[in-house]
Amino acid sequence: MHQNELTDRSTILEKLWGSADFFNARSMDVYISKLRKKLEKDSDLQILNIRGYGYKLVSS
Repeated sequence: MHQNELTDRSTILEKLWGSADFFNARSMDVYISKLRKKLEKDSDLQILNIRGYGYKLVSS
C-alpha cells in the first residue's frame, strides 16, 4: 500500500504494536530481517533502512 514511501519507525511500531518502546522495536527488527530473507527471491522488492528515520519498501 505504501510502496516507495519512507515510513517513520515509530509510526510503524505504533500501528503494529500500539507502542514504540524498546522491546517492540527489537521485535520489529527481527520481523524486518525475516521479511528481507523472504524477499531475497524477488529482485524487484526490497526493504531499505533509512538510518535515524525508518523504512522504505522499494519496488522496481
